[in-house]
Amino acid sequence: MAILYISEYAKLAIDSRGLPVMAGKEPAVATQVVSIGASTAPSAAFTSATKFVRLHCDVACNYLFGPATPTALKDASPRMAAGQTEFFGVVPGYMVAVIAPTV
Repeated sequence: MAILYISEYAKLAIDSRGLPVMAGKEPAVATQVVSIGASTAPSAAFTSATKFVRLHCDVACNYLFGPATPTALKDASPRMAAGQTEFFGVVPGYMVAVIAPTV
């Protein structure tokens, strides 16, 4: 089964000099898994504390962030490659939708 893994973070990690690094401060405030298939599938709404998310997909997918159940579109929404991991700044309460691409 193809999966999009979502980790939600409230803060960035801090290095030994007190500077932020592009990594979420663990533990994550929430985690989710969303199946990637032929139809768009939304996540649950991000928590009110969530400011950043880490997305990891085990297959190629298209994704779209937005409020009120966004709809990811095959080959039209932003794309992630199989095995890719990315961090995004997000709006609390928003969701991410995911769909398998055509190719």
